[in-house]
Amino acid sequence: MTQAPPPTGRPALPGAIAAPPQPLSDTEIELRLLMEAIYLKYSYDFRDYTLASQKRRVLHALTQLGLPSISALQDRVLRDAALFGRLLQFLTIPVSEMFRDPAYFLGLRRHVVPLLHTYSSVKIWVAGCSTGEEVFSLAILLREEGLLARTQIYATDINPASLEKARQGIFPLEAIRGYTANYQRAGGLGSFSDYYTAAYDAARFDPSLCADTIFADHSLATDSVFAETQLVSCRNVLIYFNRELQNRALGLFHESLSHRGFLGLGAKESIDFSAYAERFEPLARPERIYRKAT
Repeated sequence: MTQAPPPTGRPALPGAIAAPPQPLSDTEIELRLLMEAIYLKYSYDFRDYTLASQKRRVLHALTQLGLPSISALQDRVLRDAALFGRLLQFLTIPVSEMFRDPAYFLGLRRHVVPLLHTYSSVKIWVAGCSTGEEVFSLAILLREEGLLARTQIYATDINPASLEKARQGIFPLEAIRGYTANYQRAGGLGSFSDYYTAAYDAARFDPSLCADTIFADHSLATDSVFAETQLVSCRNVLIYFNRELQNRALGLFHESLSHRGFLGLGAKESIDFSAYAERFEPLARPERIYRKAT
């Protein structure tokens, strides 16, 4: 005879059958199947992104692509690589701006740059670089601090279209006013207009800023460490991951960083409750800048 689960708050007796997990909704089942199909077909792994992030982005894609259901989307994606390319733009929605969260860049100037000066050469990994705004922001900061010439920047993302935009270094002219204000609040030492040329409705940034930057396809969900670095900047990426994937990404950063290297996260991100909480120590906690401890 099957035993009933014990009352709430009491330990289960030996041999007792645990209560079944909460049943998934139809939408959750469809999302899981879609993410599994994408992984098996195209090797892009979104399976450990948060359910809320998956749902929001996929439902938006359905509206834009004119499809009636997630199951219909899965059927099309498995048979149409071009449609998957379009879906990828929704799954990796690039949201960025130059010198976003200026206090972070000011924190780098004050707390990290003086220590980077002690290295004969510096390697920086910008993980989840999106369309390049953060990469060019860091390049400007490093040039002003006299470090760019001896720094190798690795800028990685899973979206090929975003990487191509990042390589070009061309951003909307309408955004420049906001970028300028961010630059000034981030401790900029010069005139922001010196770094770009305006033409029509776009601003093209000085190509020499990222001439030596390596832009590359890299997935925090499936790929491994590719270089030893002194600074890893991964901002506003971990918030889209579940706990397991967050720990995987933090493990990659920890492995990549040299002894006492630096890690920068987004304003709403933290390592405090992760598996790596003891492996890093706060250097500038409000700015989410950490230093490798062990």
